[in-house]
Amino acid sequence: VQLVESGGGSVQAGGSLRLACLTSGFSFDRYAVGWFRQAPGNEREAVSCISRGSHGAYYRDSVKGRFTISRDNAKNMVYLQMNNLKPEDTAVYYCAAEMNFGPCSDYVAVGGRDPPGFGMDYWGKGTLVTVSS
Repeated sequence: VQLVESGGGSVQAGGSLRLACLTSGFSFDRYAVGWFRQAPGNEREAVSCISRGSHGAYYRDSVKGRFTISRDNAKNMVYLQMNNLKPEDTAVYYCAAEMNFGPCSDYVAVGGRDPPGFGMDYWGKGTLVTVSS
């Protein structure tokens, strides 16, 4: 099983990045996928998730309207388009997958998973996003 994130980098505030997560070794279309992030000295937090059939996409409040999650089951990939980036978005971003046949809204709900990401089956190694002011 592999999840490999890419697309991170350094941008100025207001800029955009598109993260990608290429997966292999499991039945991707049976899994919900989430994006998580962790800034230095901070706890991991859930950013967004998308259900296995793309029926539901969910976001933490601070990224709503700026980030968009999508997936391509034919390519076993999930994406996170990040627009209007802010310095507080600086973090290592991870994708993670969980076999889940329902909505994934609990991934991003406050208190939905404790700690955030608890129970996810597979994780990538992360990609660094740095946003300067």
